[in-house]
Amino acid sequence: MSEKSDERTPPGVDWDAMAAAFDEEPDHGLRDPEVRAAWAGRLRNWLPERRCDLLDLGCGTGSLSLLAAAQGHRVTGVDLSPAMIDLARAKLAGHDAAFLVGDAAAPPVGEERFDVLLVRHVLWTLPGPARVLRHWRDLLRPGGRLVLVEGVWGSAAPVGIPADRLAGLLAPLTDRVRVERLSQDARLWGGPVTDERYAVVAMV
Repeated sequence: MSEKSDERTPPGVDWDAMAAAFDEEPDHGLRDPEVRAAWAGRLRNWLPERRCDLLDLGCGTGSLSLLAAAQGHRVTGVDLSPAMIDLARAKLAGHDAAFLVGDAAAPPVGEERFDVLLVRHVLWTLPGPARVLRHWRDLLRPGGRLVLVEGVWGSAAPVGIPADRLAGLLAPLTDRVRVERLSQDARLWGGPVTDERYAVVAMV
């Protein structure tokens, strides 16, 4: 799955068809310097200071992967859409990064393990989130961390995962969970938002 747009496109959409226009969303392409700087600052706070191996699941066109690589991290990105992966590879040409076509719930990384799993707007689309989180935890090295950016969108028929529910899903895996509210930081989204957006950093 790719990162989802502000319209919260439901699962089953043709992400290959949407790939060419995907970066037009301010928080997808990060083309605006203020938006890009806001995400870069958040990543600095969420990721280790030392160089680490980072797995970006549902990486889309690789915008967050690029920020992480620019901060010195080694990045592996996974997305279900070959078109998204092609764009990510082009965007990160020359960086220490590799991209794979695959399912975020079961990324095709074999026995490789990582220091950080970064996942934005993906978990809410996956069946069995508790099982997925357990699998993701098992992809981490000792002392690793999950960085999960999620939210709840819409008022008539809201979709997503509330922060308290995600914290509850993580409780059997770790008691070191930090929730960071993101809705009030309009710079991240290219303008004000009224729905629930947040990040969870879970040290496992």
